[in-house]
Amino acid sequence: MELFKTHPTLLNEGTENQKRSEILEYFQLTYDVYEKLFDVLAHDEAFTLRADPLRHPLIFYYGHTATFFINKLILAKIIDQRIDPEFESIFAVGVDEMSWDDLDERHYHWPAVAEVKAYRDQVRERVETLIETMPLTVPIRWNDPFWAILMGIEHERIHLETSSVLIRQLPIEQVRKDKLWSICPWSGLPPKNELLDVAGGDIVLGKDREHRFYGWDNEYGRQESHVGDFKASKYLVSNEEYLEFVTAGGYHLKEYWTEEGWAWKTYRQVTCPIFWIPDDGQWRFRTMVEEIDMPWDWPVEVNYLESKAFCNWKAEQTGQPIRLPTEAQWYRLGEVAGVPDSPPWEKGPGNINLAHYASSCPITEFSFGDFYDVLGNVWQWTETPINGFPGFEVHPWYDDFSTPTFDGKHNLIKGGSWISTGNEATRESRYAFRRHFFQHAGFRYVASDEPIVIESGHYEVDSLVSQYCEFHYGPEYFDVANFQKIIARTCVDFMAGRGSGRAMDLGCGVGRSTLELARHFDHVTGLDVSARFIKIAVALQEQGYTRYQFPEEGELVSYHEKHLKDFGLEAFSSKVAFFQSDACNLKAIYTGYDLILAANLIDRVYSPRKFLSTIHARLNPQGLLVLASPYTLSTEYIERDQWIGGYRKDGEPYTVLEGITDILSEHFNLLCKPFDIPFVIRESRRKYQHNLSQVTVWEKKG
Repeated sequence: MELFKTHPTLLNEGTENQKRSEILEYFQLTYDVYEKLFDVLAHDEAFTLRADPLRHPLIFYYGHTATFFINKLILAKIIDQRIDPEFESIFAVGVDEMSWDDLDERHYHWPAVAEVKAYRDQVRERVETLIETMPLTVPIRWNDPFWAILMGIEHERIHLETSSVLIRQLPIEQVRKDKLWSICPWSGLPPKNELLDVAGGDIVLGKDREHRFYGWDNEYGRQESHVGDFKASKYLVSNEEYLEFVTAGGYHLKEYWTEEGWAWKTYRQVTCPIFWIPDDGQWRFRTMVEEIDMPWDWPVEVNYLESKAFCNWKAEQTGQPIRLPTEAQWYRLGEVAGVPDSPPWEKGPGNINLAHYASSCPITEFSFGDFYDVLGNVWQWTETPINGFPGFEVHPWYDDFSTPTFDGKHNLIKGGSWISTGNEATRESRYAFRRHFFQHAGFRYVASDEPIVIESGHYEVDSLVSQYCEFHYGPEYFDVANFQKIIARTCVDFMAGRGSGRAMDLGCGVGRSTLELARHFDHVTGLDVSARFIKIAVALQEQGYTRYQFPEEGELVSYHEKHLKDFGLEAFSSKVAFFQSDACNLKAIYTGYDLILAANLIDRVYSPRKFLSTIHARLNPQGLLVLASPYTLSTEYIERDQWIGGYRKDGEPYTVLEGITDILSEHFNLLCKPFDIPFVIRESRRKYQHNLSQVTVWEKKG
């Protein structure tokens, strides 16, 4: 097999010996081509220069892909001995602008290139031995030991591309030509771009766990959508077409840029694409290791912010709704254009997989039906921020691959570039970058009136909100039943023979008890003073699921996705309405209820007396008020002078229950003796609260 033009491993075909040999060769070729990429660096000094102020120097990436193998193999419990603990620490994390990335160079003393190469050789030997000796079964699935090997291989192929982008940003004197990395030898003037019709249709995104190729966790799941008719540009936007925007003053006209885009442009002080080089009134172009005359018919390479500004300008020029495609529109275009299924191909159908050049090429070279470069040449920016598909699960060996990007700030790129190999070259691959980052990426535009639907895909990281998500929708602990489910059932039992009209869940948190009440009532209003909680409840109602990360131990977290359908609640979400509201100062519209539930609220509202003395006005005659509370009084929530019990009165103990009774007795009758419902709140992997909530049921007089 050639060094270039490799294909990802098929997971579901071949004998054990064939597969072992295939993976070994795939690993060796991956390791070799990655190291040969760094041969274009002219001096060892180039390894320690920061090509991008927001990224580590290249020495980090040279070591990072090797340490990744060891770190993941240890995490997967395949090995238990490290090779170099120091290297496996300093080269472990720091590839994106995440909060745990330490990009302060004062904190690093980078080793010599020869030392890192020696380390890489040790890792190679260790991994080769594992491939030759580990148990292997076909098909290979994501909990098999060999998945960790494939993860390391595909991870290194990602960095083959991202490292090449950094090399491209080094000063030209720090790189040298290499015959192995020969660029496309021709260019010219491009044809005029035009919009062509794309028929709409139904799209299914995502793949299942039985797929024949390795995938990253964000690729799995299933999302169905319908794409309406739209138009798409026949070609990628060329350097010449983009020049129109530049010469029109596009980089100086704020109205075409998003707020984020203008802030980035101002910070970087850019006036043209980063790979364009002004030259005495002319333009030159930077490839990975060369500066050449501007290839006007090659695709322009810009970040999302620049491509978005161009589209806004183009829309004004043409009077058409020009924008970037969504992920679903890109897939629909691929179907209409007849993009072939993922490799193995006999030869790359486009400028992809290093099958043709070590650079972009003219936008007219590779056709897919009536369109060009639907796959390959450069990645194509989309309007879609990445998130997991319904059914998404975090892979336990790489829990920070996808989830940190589910923040609305990382947009998907599709189609691959000339150096996209392995998983990157598959049709189902899903990669996303910060909108100001550079890859070998350009764009094509579409004309579409279809609204852009942005999924709320990020994981809730607020620790209190996450705790409540776990309390409401997590598993049961210590044989204690879910409190929200039990308290809702208790309410329904007391409502027997009283009708099933309207209920209010006051202090609803993230909404589980509200939805449980909707099994019985025609309409349920969920109210909470916390917008953070209501946001989750609304997301569950509208999307059918929510995601959150939960603190397990120190800085370690786990990731969770909860679906209403898994609790049998999906069918009732249309019967509920969630609003932010103050229990002590409810709006007048919240009246006429047959039931009001206030669970674990009385010791959290700032004025329990005001709440209890006015709540009767919200209930219908003979309506029920159900209170539940562990009476954990604290001045953190309620000032001492607002307590209604839990102190001595006239020298004798005066409980909260006595205070409640004294306040409510004017308008309510107590239906039964108070009783307790236990509940457990999980705070971390080994810390839980076990509480007893006292329940009282009151019937409104009259």
